Amino acid sequence: MSEPHRPLRTEVVPEIVVDDCDAALAFYAAAFGAEELMRHSLPDGRVIHAEVSFDGFVIFVTDDFPEMHGGQGTSPTAIGGTPVCLHRDVPDIDASVERAVAAGATLLHGPEDMFWGDRYARLADPYGHQWSLATPGPGPDAEATAAAISEFDTGGSE
Repeated sequence: MSEPHRPLRTEVVPEIVVDDCDAALAFYAAAFGAEELMRHSLPDGRVIHAEVSFDGFVIFVTDDFPEMHGGQGTSPTAIGGTPVCLHRDVPDIDASVERAVAAGATLLHGPEDMFWGDRYARLADPYGHQWSLATPGPGPDAEATAAAISEFDTGGSE
């Protein structure tokens, strides 16, 4: 048997589907500093597989191929949203959010100091995927945690 062309991956690698992979890869580079590792494209320009690294964390990105799914697209825009949020810890949440928004992300929440001890924000990219960013902080605050749980438990109607 010949030697593998790359090491065996033992981590879970998310693969995200987008409507315009070329533009999405450019956005991820501009917004988050992602480095494109490789891509395979069809003659029509659609990307069947790309790999990008976010400071060593790899995700796969592909164009949507409805023809491979009985005519149904699988991107967030095709299905009307996403139940998944991709998370990254960053050294400076405020600068990272500013960079992502300048590149075209939509800020959904924050940045805010959270009860669990991180400074946190949530964004949506132009392709329908959600991203959370956090800078680790001093750690959980017991009083703030109790208040957050109470507010969550009552649906914020206290």
